[in-house]
This record gives sequence, structure tokens and C-alpha cells, in this order.
Amino acid sequence: MTDARPATNAADAAVDVSIVVPVYHERDNLHELVERVWQAMAPTPWSFELICVDDGSTDDSAALLAQLAQRHAWLHPVVLARNYGQSTALQAGFERARGRYIVTLDGDLQNDPDDIPALIERLERDPEVDVISGWRHQRQDKALSRKLPSVLANRLISWATRVPLHDYGCALKAYRREIIERIRLYGELHRFIPSLAREAGARIVEVPVRHHPRTRGQSKYGIDRTFRVILDLVLIVFFLRYRQRPLHAFGGLGLWLLTPGLLILAYLLGVKLMGEDIGSRPLLMAGVMMVLMGAQLVVAGLTGELLIRIYHEGAARPQYHTRPLPGPGDGACAGQHRARVE
Repeated sequence: MTDARPATNAADAAVDVSIVVPVYHERDNLHELVERVWQAMAPTPWSFELICVDDGSTDDSAALLAQLAQRHAWLHPVVLARNYGQSTALQAGFERARGRYIVTLDGDLQNDPDDIPALIERLERDPEVDVISGWRHQRQDKALSRKLPSVLANRLISWATRVPLHDYGCALKAYRREIIERIRLYGELHRFIPSLAREAGARIVEVPVRHHPRTRGQSKYGIDRTFRVILDLVLIVFFLRYRQRPLHAFGGLGLWLLTPGLLILAYLLGVKLMGEDIGSRPLLMAGVMMVLMGAQLVVAGLTGELLIRIYHEGAARPQYHTRPLPGPGDGACAGQHRARVE
């Protein structure tokens, strides 16, 4: 494999496409990954870079990436100090990406790099699309341990986040740079990038992409991730709906506890004034607990409101994002934010 383009380094001018690949124990796949990315992108008119982020691998993946980078100027390895997880690896790649378009895919070669040019071409010709999410409509994985939990998780996430996609778990996605600049990934939020992008104002489409069975290495995911997805989903739903109004979340729940608690205590006060003993009634304890818990939740909501104000005003972070004014004839599409499947 030879490079037809002149050598560049990470400090040079921006490129058209940045391909970000998190790598964890994928030494056996790296040669072919680099080769296939080159074969997919070399015939296109776009300049590109491949950013492989080694997420603390112990199988010499980092050493092999360093060797490959010596031969290919468009390959930029990033080696993390330890295994932080896929979200952090992606964020590390995003922070170093220089492209107008950013593409993500896994390093296990189950995603097909040959699909990348079609995604970029779509972003080039369709200004009404900001994010293209891949859909592995013919997924080559085990039905019980991988496909069934994935189907259930996708339906649950689509319902909870109101971003209907068939395949949240597909790593092959393409973004406009400005969308990636508006979001940050923590924990294991890589599964919810489309939801985060939608919250940042992105217009999303979903397109079928190819999927291949894994031929080397072992999968890093098991059925246990289903439980982590549920916990992360609780976080992302709160983040999307109540990030700028935490008092509505905590305070609303607090009022649901405060109101019946106060009514119970008012009733018991009336009973006490009538001369009856209420000290041994379980209802008294229930009323006191509901009032205390409700008051704590309201206070938590008020604290959240103060933190949100500090977050936005202290660092001058934006509360909203804008998009360019649509040209003539574009008005019907300018307000379209729902995800489309094509």
C-alpha cells in the first residue's frame, strides 16, 4: 500500500474527513483496518485522516499503531494512559479531529469502511442532514446474546429519548463538525450520541450499512451491558428533558410527596385537636417522612437551578445553538428535526 498524497502532520491545515476509531485489544485487525480505510478513501476527492485511539490495550496495539503511523502520514495514533472506556476514547479522538466531517467506526472490522464515502457524499449534497446513523439491517451477530438485547434496547431508547432509530449501537456514523463540537461524552454515553446530537439541534437520518461477522479477536460486549444501558438511559432522559430546569424534575416529585404528606398531617392535627391520641399511628410516621422527603427534593431542585446558572453564566456557555438562515425554497425543511429512516 502506498500513499499518493503528500505527507502531513497533525498541525497542518484542516482536512475534509476525520475518521475516529477507538481501539481496545484489536492488534490482529489493525493492519487490515488501515488498509481498508485507505482503499475506501483514496479514490475520493476528500483529504482525510485516521485517528486510532488506543484505549489502554495490553496486546501491543499501541506499538503496532506507532509502526503503521511511520508509513502513513494520514494515520494519527492516540494512546490513552489506561482503559477509560469507549466514550472517553471517542472524546479523545473528537478533540483531535480536524475534519469538516467526522466519521466513527469500530476497530473490529465488522463495520465496512467502504460505506464511508457514501455517508460523506450524503452530507455534502444534503444540507438538511447533520448526522447520519448507520443501521446494521443484516447484522452478523449471535441472535440471543447480541441481537435480541440490542433490539429491545433500541426500542426502549427510541421511546424514552424520542429519537426513533433502529440501531443505536452501530458505531458507523457521520457528523458535521459543528455538531460534534457541541457535545461531550462521559461515562458510557457513546450509545446515546444521536440523542445528544438531537439535543444540540442536529437533524438525523438513518441509512442501512453493511455488517460483517467478527473474524479476529473477541467481542468486548456481553449481555450484562443491558443493565448498564438502562441506568445510562435514566441519566440521558434526565439530561435531555431537565438539564436546564432541574427544579421541574426534583421539585415536581417533591410536590407529589409534600402534598399528601401535608394533608395527612393536617388530618392528624384535626384528630389530635378532637382529643384522640395520634402518637402511635403509622400514618403519622408516613406523613412526616413524605413531608421531609418532599422538602429535600424541592431543595435539591433549587440547588440544581443555582448550579445550572453557574454553569452557563460563570463560563459563558451557550444555552442554545443556531443554524444558518435557509435559502429560498428551503423553508419547508428548515424546521425538520425528527430522525428519518432511508
